[in-house]
Amino acid sequence: MADIIGLVLPFFGMIFLGYVVARITRQPIEALGWLNTFIIYIALPALFFKLVAKTPIEQLTRIDFILANVSATYLVFTLIFAAGLLLRRATTREATIQGLAAAYGNIGYMGPGLALLAFGEPAAVPVALIFCFENMLHFSIAPALMALGGGEKQPLHRLAAGVARRIVTHPFIIATAAGFLAAFTGFEAPAPLQRLIDYLAQAAAPCALFAMGVTLALRPLKRVPVEIGYIVPAKLVLLPVTMYLVLGLAGSFDPVWVYTAVLLAALPTATNVFVIGQQYGVWQERASATILVTTVLSVATVTALLYLVKSGLLPADPFP
Repeated sequence: MADIIGLVLPFFGMIFLGYVVARITRQPIEALGWLNTFIIYIALPALFFKLVAKTPIEQLTRIDFILANVSATYLVFTLIFAAGLLLRRATTREATIQGLAAAYGNIGYMGPGLALLAFGEPAAVPVALIFCFENMLHFSIAPALMALGGGEKQPLHRLAAGVARRIVTHPFIIATAAGFLAAFTGFEAPAPLQRLIDYLAQAAAPCALFAMGVTLALRPLKRVPVEIGYIVPAKLVLLPVTMYLVLGLAGSFDPVWVYTAVLLAALPTATNVFVIGQQYGVWQERASATILVTTVLSVATVTALLYLVKSGLLPADPFP
């Protein structure tokens, strides 16, 4: 158990340090601007490029794994979206944010560092694939459902063009695509450039987690929405269980790939969910509350999941 605590303590510890520092110094949230710019445009793209570029190209084309992963994610999204509409009489736009709160995990800030520390270099490929394809779907589905809910007043072709532009210009997607190209062509960066990439990649996880802690501190919990009662269990328990079962039904995958996908599914709600809610003026405070609650509770749930994996109590194949 001490080994498991040693795995998660640095990650949740960095979030906690960011939270404490933000509460002590009381800097405005705008002070995070340049740090977030560094994380999003420099450090995390360097990490994704480094991970993907070193991967054999045949491992980057596992369509069966990609389909199983996004199917599990959007099974849970659909369930919570329907619950919002039917149980809470939410609008389409509100139900969309609720669905994302249950299905959109912190796979960008927390995923790469935690998965690599837990499972080593073999986790790099599933992390990159999950990040790319889940984000492409999130970036597409959110504006589409907002448009259906009356949140967008622009023509369909302009909306589609805007979605496509957001996908192809996202720094993480560009970096991963560059990594795919490097893996396909066998490109190797010159030693000085590779050292720079390594240096930036090493900064990605601590900076991202610290910034996440600061963000949580500056968006305090003002009220606990009723919807948290079903969103939080869906995010922290139902999604990883669904991911585990769907991957088992989909075929035989490397155990590291299975455990990586389940770990990423178990991560707390992404801060991007708040950003999307803020962009459309929907469910912002409650999205912020969901992020805070899932992050705090994930200390226990992620630790428990890693214990099950490392102790051998969770077999890689649920249907041997």
